[in-house]
Amino acid sequence: MKPPYDITPVILKLISSISEKIGAINAMYLDKHSPQLRKQNRIKTIHSSLQIEGNTLTEEQITALIENKRVIGPQKDVLEVINAIRVYEDLGKYKSTSSKSFLNAHQSLMKNLISDAGNYRKQGVGIIKGTKVAHIAPPHENVPFLMNDLFDYLKNKDELALIKSCVFHYEMEFIHPFLDGNGRMGRLWQTVILMEEYPVFEFLPFETLISKTQDSYYKSLAMSDNSGKSTHFIEYMLDVINKSLENLLNYENRIIKDIDRLEYFCSLKIKEFTRKDYMHVFKDISPATASRDLKKGLALNFFNITGHQSTAKYTLVES
Repeated sequence: MKPPYDITPVILKLISSISEKIGAINAMYLDKHSPQLRKQNRIKTIHSSLQIEGNTLTEEQITALIENKRVIGPQKDVLEVINAIRVYEDLGKYKSTSSKSFLNAHQSLMKNLISDAGNYRKQGVGIIKGTKVAHIAPPHENVPFLMNDLFDYLKNKDELALIKSCVFHYEMEFIHPFLDGNGRMGRLWQTVILMEEYPVFEFLPFETLISKTQDSYYKSLAMSDNSGKSTHFIEYMLDVINKSLENLLNYENRIIKDIDRLEYFCSLKIKEFTRKDYMHVFKDISPATASRDLKKGLALNFFNITGHQSTAKYTLVES
């Protein structure tokens, strides 16, 4: 069965806004971030997602761990970060519609943190907020069937990826399939679903905004629980995604620079090309600008050159 939700005017407006921003990002070649921005955003993603779960490590400490440096901190917090780094580095190997892939991700994310990492829970659980029981999860014997239904829903080609990612995130949190790691898995898998449709989401740290609006995050989950529909949570998450895309577009009042064009062009893996080929990708630049770009690319050892001036041919250097 299709998980219940309503399409509201707020949802329609947000989907329209998100679609416009994704179009602008693609037009500005921002779907292929610079390595520096990718690294910064990956650190923000890991820091924010784990901070929501109580991890105390700073962005600086996470950076050090990514660079294989030693960090002083609680052993559990360090292990959580090391696991998350490995999982996010391997995002491309996960398939959003595969329950096996989902369980493999949980196994990696919770390795040496819980005894049954990578397995659905075998006991009943409840979520306590303060002194009150905020949520009683479905019986453990129902979890495999409920999760299989949820993965079947993800395979529905008629549903928008933006909607499916939010619905999965909410429904997974409601089912609470694991004894621990449900929150970080919900946020991780929403990224996996979105990046299959829109590559920009691989490095878009929307978890940062969730971390800054935790009260609204949990309130939207509770409101959806009370209504029996994921509508409130969809509205919340689409707003988070919309603002995250807006932040990317406003990144340092971004102006496309030669290095942005060069890194994007190299990502296309065109092994041999001419200046004309380069200008075919970047239709709004002049021959002089293209020549300056290519000269800088040679200086940075991005590619080699044979011939001279307009007849020159360039060969991409294997990284």
